[in-house]
Amino acid sequence: MKRLTTAPNIAIATLWADMLTSGGIEATVQRYFASSIAGEIPPDQALPEVWIADEAQFDAARSLLHELRHPPRRRWVCPGCGERIDGPFEQCWKCGALMPADTAR
Repeated sequence: MKRLTTAPNIAIATLWADMLTSGGIEATVQRYFASSIAGEIPPDQALPEVWIADEAQFDAARSLLHELRHPPRRRWVCPGCGERIDGPFEQCWKCGALMPADTAR
């Protein structure tokens, strides 16, 4: 096992570990309950950590985590209703139409 990163809170750590696992990289959260002793140890030592099971997947896990933390920012116009969509979204919030294929990059 190898530590990949620390997370600001347990919710984010769990989300990252779940997304890594969905991407084919076995990941777990360590220090799950350490925040309860944050006053007795330095606060940065009580942050939850994301660990991966296979050290050979470390570079792939780091790359996938970077993609999760920095989703693509796009701007496109919905072909269904003309709504302008900003951000990493691939579906129109107003009518549900999918982003055109030529915008995906």
